[in-house]
Amino acid sequence: MKPLMSHDLPAPMPTEQLINELQSFGVRLVDPKASSVSRRGGAGPSDHTPFTIDGATVMVPVHNAPAFESPYLVDKPDALGNSRISRDGVELGKVSFPLRPKFYDLSTADGIPYSKLATLHGRDVLATTVLQSCIRYQSRTKTCQFCAIGQSLAAGRTIERKTPAQLAEVAKAAVELDGVKHMVMTTGTPPGSDRGAAILIESTKAVKAAVDLPVQVQCEPPDDDIWFQRMKDAGVDSLGMHLEAVTPEVRRRIMPGKAQVSVERYFSAFEAAVPVFGRGQVSTYILAGLGDSSADILSICERLVGIGVYPFVVPFVPIAGTPLESHPTPPPAFMHGILQPLAAMLRSASLNSRDIKAGCGKCGACSALSTYEQRTDA
Repeated sequence: MKPLMSHDLPAPMPTEQLINELQSFGVRLVDPKASSVSRRGGAGPSDHTPFTIDGATVMVPVHNAPAFESPYLVDKPDALGNSRISRDGVELGKVSFPLRPKFYDLSTADGIPYSKLATLHGRDVLATTVLQSCIRYQSRTKTCQFCAIGQSLAAGRTIERKTPAQLAEVAKAAVELDGVKHMVMTTGTPPGSDRGAAILIESTKAVKAAVDLPVQVQCEPPDDDIWFQRMKDAGVDSLGMHLEAVTPEVRRRIMPGKAQVSVERYFSAFEAAVPVFGRGQVSTYILAGLGDSSADILSICERLVGIGVYPFVVPFVPIAGTPLESHPTPPPAFMHGILQPLAAMLRSASLNSRDIKAGCGKCGACSALSTYEQRTDA
């Protein structure tokens, strides 16, 4: 990548624009050991590390190809734990890394490290993939091209099936030792029409019995909408059903197995789930940069917002070892063209990430959307 010159950058650069830049280009770390909570592989966006800039904790790529060529450089932390971030030798500000969670140093009675059961995301979110396998992942003709759910399992960084008791034990420790504020439970899609809802329900019940912690669960839409009330009755606070791509042609190309569940089925599921969980407590994850146009994404977002679903739009980040590892990240201007009007759309509908009880939208670290929301509110 040809380095971008410092005079090409606006001065000062608004925080939301800087976040867009960092999440598109990634950063190079002078000291790779500076972050003790960087993440490789796994389900969902990965190859990131969290750091805090201007009070916002963001997930920024550090382990993938764009990051290795990034014009952004983060120096070693100083005595106060702050690092200088620069571009072409021009200092842009200071960043800090979250401390290694204390619960990472503990293990279950049978010797499984807590860090293999759940991990810290962002600043105060406990996240786990309850089932680290997926019917879509078994064949490259069906798998989501961006997903690395099997990589962390193959590398021994996690276990395939986390039991309810294990998750309850970790969640209690994470709250007591590290002040975790909410929890995300996702899952690979198992065989069966409930699409993972059943194992998420039993896991949520166990966590809620052990500790007072808001929980978001994430799965594909189950075949029967009765599962939404069952989730709510089990203590689930918010629900994520993730479209990832929004147009049929992109969905068929990028995630051929998951595309068999149509966009219209997602919308019928959204319409059934919102009355159960409430406006803003149902969300969907949309990866910008996979081939959908900004107009396509904003059109879908308008429909989602209209029925009370929070569309969490994040830039696509390629993960090493996946079929899309060489796919380009979306330009910062592309993200700005989506997130700015989306923030205005959310404000008009009285939907705000601050009101979400748990989950990715509440955390907000994988996108600059919440920063755009704050600017729109101001």
